Amino acid sequence: MAVDEHRAAAPRSVGCAVLTISDTRDSDTDTSGQAIVDLLQQSGHHVLERRITKDEPADVADTVRSFLSRDNVQAIVTTGGTGIARRDSTYDALGAMFERTLPGFGELFRALSYADIGAAAMLTRATAGIIERRAVFLLPGSEHAVRLAMTKLILPELGHVVRELMR
Repeated sequence: MAVDEHRAAAPRSVGCAVLTISDTRDSDTDTSGQAIVDLLQQSGHHVLERRITKDEPADVADTVRSFLSRDNVQAIVTTGGTGIARRDSTYDALGAMFERTLPGFGELFRALSYADIGAAAMLTRATAGIIERRAVFLLPGSEHAVRLAMTKLILPELGHVVRELMR
């Protein structure tokens, strides 16, 4: 089956959970999490849950586990904690939970970022993987980076990714 046929057979609407990982953001200042929610909803997907948690590995992992306990959550998108600062723990906390990784996501994201911000793109540990047949995307905390990843990578393939995971 060709890629276009796979996309045509993919679900048009995916159940999603959104997690912001930040020591400083709250519901009023979480522009990156709100951008994810808005872009998902504008594309016809359902945001079933949205949370903000501190950048503590155990808290991040526990929150993702709670999302995974919901049968209707097919994809999880996180923002924050993917850099190299001492407090950036998302990659470590969730990468350890991945059953499989999608290395192409991080590679493509960094290539797109390089076109925008130059060599600083190497500082992100943005990645994606699979946990319990769910797609999990780890995005930087920058709203610009979130919009780039969502519009260029995640939204064009989200239904296709979920279709493959359901097979």
